[in-house]
Amino acid sequence: MGFPKDFLWGGATAANQYEGGYLSGGKGLATADTITNGDQKHPRRIMIELEDGTKKEINRFEDVPKGAKAIVDEDVYYPSHVATDFYHHYKEDIALMGEMGYKTFRMSINWSRIFPHGDDDQPNEEGLKFYDDVFDECHKYGIEPLVTINHFDLPLHLSYQYEGWLDRRTIDFFMNYCRTIFTRYQNKVKYWLTFNEINFLRDYSTLGITEASNPQKQQQAIYHLLLASAKAVYLGHQINPDFQIGLMIANILFYPETCHPDDAIAEMEMARDFKDFYYDVQCRGYYPAYKLKELERQNIILQKEDGDEQILLLGTVDFISFSYYNSSVISTHGNNEKSGGNQLGGVKNPYLEESEWGWPIDPQGLRLVLNRLYDKYQLPLMIVENGLGALDTIEEDGSIQDDYRIDYLRKHIQQIQKAIEYDGVDVIGYTPWGCIDLVSAGTGEMKKRYGFVYVDMDDFGEGTLKRIRKKSFSWYKKVIETNGEDLD
Repeated sequence: MGFPKDFLWGGATAANQYEGGYLSGGKGLATADTITNGDQKHPRRIMIELEDGTKKEINRFEDVPKGAKAIVDEDVYYPSHVATDFYHHYKEDIALMGEMGYKTFRMSINWSRIFPHGDDDQPNEEGLKFYDDVFDECHKYGIEPLVTINHFDLPLHLSYQYEGWLDRRTIDFFMNYCRTIFTRYQNKVKYWLTFNEINFLRDYSTLGITEASNPQKQQQAIYHLLLASAKAVYLGHQINPDFQIGLMIANILFYPETCHPDDAIAEMEMARDFKDFYYDVQCRGYYPAYKLKELERQNIILQKEDGDEQILLLGTVDFISFSYYNSSVISTHGNNEKSGGNQLGGVKNPYLEESEWGWPIDPQGLRLVLNRLYDKYQLPLMIVENGLGALDTIEEDGSIQDDYRIDYLRKHIQQIQKAIEYDGVDVIGYTPWGCIDLVSAGTGEMKKRYGFVYVDMDDFGEGTLKRIRKKSFSWYKKVIETNGEDLD
């Protein structure tokens, strides 16, 4: 018993937080390239240029004034530009993954490296060749690439010219991109994810919409995202029927604070709005009744075209993938004692410990998530992000004793095993987040580290980029070698 023999052990990254290679090899600007660093007290920002040419700095989640556009300011530090430089270190990094025994490596392709402006007639061959080399290197070590097609990196030009996903033409540009990479890598990549954490795509930097908080515009853009995902699934299966194409959602488990019915209702509504809706559309192929009623109440009318309903039905996914870092408590009782989490906080849970960044640590919650998803959809499941962001210290002997990370991952793996062995859930893979240190998406920090491998880079872009194995490196290697049997 235990984990299946073909279980996909590995690790996860994202181009905008790891790859670097800013404008190298013909790469164009992406929205992620315009986001500054930050920390727990100071949110990441975007420099914008107003219609009159003046510059202004705004919170990355704020609306951009009409006629303004995000720009790169030469006097500002942008962590994505170098990140931890996978672009120049991919052979070294993949060798480390091979040493750990990875079965799969989750990574993303940067759309603007393939189509620098997003709407280009022809792809950038140098960008295509880079990923050819990456995939070839993976296969050298028996590692199956798990590729996210779009991970928070919309080509910046599409936000200028089309207001990003608000314009239906962006679907066509995305399909051209998908057709290109599906065809090019049809014999090198089997597993694909359409959009990373699609339920977090709600602001300018991810949707490309200046007025992203406008309910009508936001919901129209989300509709286009879901259509694009369905079209990508259908197209991928046409190009290679053996492709396995999944969705990816940020899964935060919600608990009602009390057994009061108001708390239970609030939890239900939060779960539906934040995540359930996205699962339902991509797994079942249609908008659920509760979402249609919500749009009706808000007087939101989605602009559709003939054939859209068929597209959603034909483009349902082969498997479900999700991130899981923490749970959250929903309260209707004015409880002011708050907790942190993956872009979404809640009421403090007195039964759980929290990370240094205030995120609740809830391994049992992962088992609950796995069971609820499998009960509802009966599709294979993959946890493609899970990990502990923490401060790592290099000891005098050069070692990094990250027992706290080992403890976190061990407890979560144990719960996955219970879900498989005891509950009968079909779990096919596990790729902890930030297998090699990278930039934190939420805060833009380097000091918030997740990896099994330390990278010498600080919050301000200073460092040698030297790779150092942490204690967790050898521990995870043993976990993979024993197929999850030895977690000590």
